[in-house]
Amino acid sequence: MDLFVLAIFIATGTYLLNAKEQRKRIVLLGSHLAHYQIEKLMEALTDGYLRALGESTDERRDQIWRLLGTTELQLAEQFNRFAADFARVSEADARVSRLPVAFPFADKLLPALTFDMRQALAIHARGIAHVVQNTGHLSAKDRAYMMTAELFLMQHTCHWFCKSKAIATARMLARHQTPHEQLVASVSPETRKAYLALIQGG
Repeated sequence: MDLFVLAIFIATGTYLLNAKEQRKRIVLLGSHLAHYQIEKLMEALTDGYLRALGESTDERRDQIWRLLGTTELQLAEQFNRFAADFARVSEADARVSRLPVAFPFADKLLPALTFDMRQALAIHARGIAHVVQNTGHLSAKDRAYMMTAELFLMQHTCHWFCKSKAIATARMLARHQTPHEQLVASVSPETRKAYLALIQGG
């Protein structure tokens, strides 16, 4: 019975400490995002891609692609500024645990098993800009697919920072029916290489 009570106390304490740390991270990320319209632009872009792909005529589809070009540029510019803004956060506040589940003070107790959120956002900023510039000369459809993957992977990273990798992956599956592995496979090769090196500690 005593062991059972002790286990309850430990579980409760762990939960409360995790919740406190996660609130701090959510506030930190949110305070930086509040200066931008990144989420709104993401929604407009992904909805626009679906609308363009659903059009039956090339003329109407091309018209929507052209309109979305402005939104893509705005998103790339704002995310680049956001990443530069977040880069001023202290290293201690930017460390993210690579452990699949949240563990209190994991970023401090196991620093070797962490990555830097500032570097992650810089990778995502470059990835978004890469797709907007279309350096790979992709078709509009393939660009839309790759940009969506870049945005969803970035969103996964933000959820990972605020909660944990397991929760971030579960949210991607619930909201977009997309496994984390598929997102990684669908971004540009440049993003994939840099991202995997960062989260795997390479």
